[in-house]
Amino acid sequence: MAFSPTTRHRLAGLLSSPFLLFFLLFHYHIAATEGIRLAGIIRKPTPDVANIFREAPAFRNGDSCSDEERIHIAMTLDSNYLRGTMAAVLSILQHSTCPEMVEFHFLSARFEPDVLSNIKATFPYLKFNVYRFDSNKVRGKISKSIRQALDQPLNYARIYLADIIPSDVKRVLYLDSDLVVVDDVAKLWKVDLQGKVLAAPEYCHANFTPYFTNVFWSDPELSRTFEGRKPCYFNTGVMVVDVERWRQGGYTKKMEEWMKVQKHKRIYHLGSLPPFLLVLAGDITAVDHRWNQHGLGGDNLEGKCRSLHPGPISLLHWSGKGKPWLRLDSRKPCTVDHLWAPYDLYRSSAHYFEE
Repeated sequence: MAFSPTTRHRLAGLLSSPFLLFFLLFHYHIAATEGIRLAGIIRKPTPDVANIFREAPAFRNGDSCSDEERIHIAMTLDSNYLRGTMAAVLSILQHSTCPEMVEFHFLSARFEPDVLSNIKATFPYLKFNVYRFDSNKVRGKISKSIRQALDQPLNYARIYLADIIPSDVKRVLYLDSDLVVVDDVAKLWKVDLQGKVLAAPEYCHANFTPYFTNVFWSDPELSRTFEGRKPCYFNTGVMVVDVERWRQGGYTKKMEEWMKVQKHKRIYHLGSLPPFLLVLAGDITAVDHRWNQHGLGGDNLEGKCRSLHPGPISLLHWSGKGKPWLRLDSRKPCTVDHLWAPYDLYRSSAHYFEE
């Protein structure tokens, strides 16, 4: 079943409406008619069922699409987050005007045949490549953070993205696996980088100081790192990257140097994020906040429920400890988790609606 561009953009328009939650919670049948089953109890797959995800519809290009407008999206691939990855891919294709022009680049720390077979069975028409990320690249460079998930080598793969993907790829949109896109991703892809190496939503109202320790701020040399810049926090789960400029500027090496400093002096607590901030904060192209409604997973310690920020939304991001698929399965979901549920292709998903 193929969806028309008009249908795919329906939710994007609704998400800018103040009746967002009302619509999705009480009119989920619209998504269901488009091939995403939300209701009913689905029997848990037996061990002989190879693919644990339902097959997604085939999404086709709109009339305005050009063969030259390929969009490159990079994501990490981890069996622990595969359910989130599947939902993210579905959301991107469903809301894209030119879904056949989207090509995925998956970074994986290990070869997992079952993961690959699930992707192929769920998205038979998907254009994708899988690249192995060598965990040895960060061995000895990772320092313990405030949450174990942030310490996984694959969490640092985004730093090495430009070294892994093919050299003929000049620009990449990096996305985390715990998000859904509810707008045409081409709008984000085409953002003007204005000569910068990276574009992302900036949050200059946030207190920047807590991202680094007192050891950092009290050191006369380290504390001068941001001189000449106006550093603002940005979330590294949604980034448009000029990978050619990244390679030329040696940004991977620059971030590795800060990771070495971290091993000797405890200057931050948050995994792979601080090296990005140290090297690039205050020197990126700002993107509209609608492209990263982040923090929906709560904080990094407890993952408590959070509400949506006011304003239009193009991307919903469950950064933080709480993940929507886990909270839905535990029957203790947050309200925002029901916005993720329509994209869940997991076969045993029930989500506790009644048909």
